[in-house]
Amino acid sequence: MFTVALVGGLHSDARRAAVDRLLADVPGSVALHHDLATAPATGTVARTVRDATGVLSAGETPLVNDCACCALREDLVPELARLRDSGFTRLAVVELWDSVEPKVMAEVVAAAGFRIGAVVTAVAPALLLPYLGNGDDLADVGLAAAATDRRTVADTWARQLEYAPVLAVTESADLDPGADADADRALLDQLHPTALRIPVDGGGLAAAVFAGFDVEAAAAAQHPACALLPQDADEHGVATYVWHHHRPFHPERLYAALEGLTCAATRSRGRFYLADRPDTLLAWDAAGGALCVESHGPWLVSLPDAAWEMVPPVRRAAAALDWHPEHGDRCQHLVFTSPGLDREGLAELLGSCLLTDAEYAAGRESWKGLGSAFDTLLEV
Repeated sequence: MFTVALVGGLHSDARRAAVDRLLADVPGSVALHHDLATAPATGTVARTVRDATGVLSAGETPLVNDCACCALREDLVPELARLRDSGFTRLAVVELWDSVEPKVMAEVVAAAGFRIGAVVTAVAPALLLPYLGNGDDLADVGLAAAATDRRTVADTWARQLEYAPVLAVTESADLDPGADADADRALLDQLHPTALRIPVDGGGLAAAVFAGFDVEAAAAAQHPACALLPQDADEHGVATYVWHHHRPFHPERLYAALEGLTCAATRSRGRFYLADRPDTLLAWDAAGGALCVESHGPWLVSLPDAAWEMVPPVRRAAAALDWHPEHGDRCQHLVFTSPGLDREGLAELLGSCLLTDAEYAAGRESWKGLGSAFDTLLEV
């Protein structure tokens, strides 16, 4: 059966090593790669198809809407169809360009009817912390996929890492002599504890890429309402702190604390709610010293009973696990992961942002007057 495997990640050397390993270990495999690096200057995206012996074909596809990723999407499906119809290809390895995120491309490939065997992110553990701490815009480092691309290195890398259920792990060729390999691996373990981690040199990657990948399940696992977030951990100087509460945040006090909370950890994520908008589920997503806060619709407790039938079962199950007799599924569930994490400081700062007993007792009508500090952030 013709199978597609996506291999991505900003760690380009690790990514190439993982693809080379698959080509060497899987008979009938080819790698398809679209190089977006020169697209802004040339107006085209370069495509190569290769196998273990070398380049089989090369070509170009024009930019679409001044967007290299759009051109990739337009060209990828016909190329995969050509490889499938040739009858000679068992595995098509799509090597994603540096800043291309696997979620988008996996959904494109699945929508076209191809079987996805796996989505893999290649990781050099020694580079994990430097990339997660890099708040530079992709455009400033030559990695933007379009003129309108406003992503940063850190948030792009975090999404690449956390979406893939398989991590192909390799070592960097130029390790810092002072690097702590145990700490690097502890950070990787804590950021994505459910991932299958396979050493590129270990020979297990070939079997993993045929296991099967469910695009809908992967999307659900990324939704802030039901994401399986990391648990408390502390190993080799790297810690993960899980903070959970049901009382609402005071919008003004939380807004004032955002910089301190964002900079307190290499990576933080989760879901939360504010007293002035208690029915809105908000997602917290921070990396590289930058925070993204987005609305993800209503909490289930705020929906009429009839609407629950239209909610995916995984969302209902997640809500049941978090259910509170007074607040329903509304909660503050934030997770912070970092070397040298100050758990006590985080707990104190987060606690100070909750409503006081007196504010809470005043009730929901009173909460509406607590300020609208998040209106600009949420583009209300």
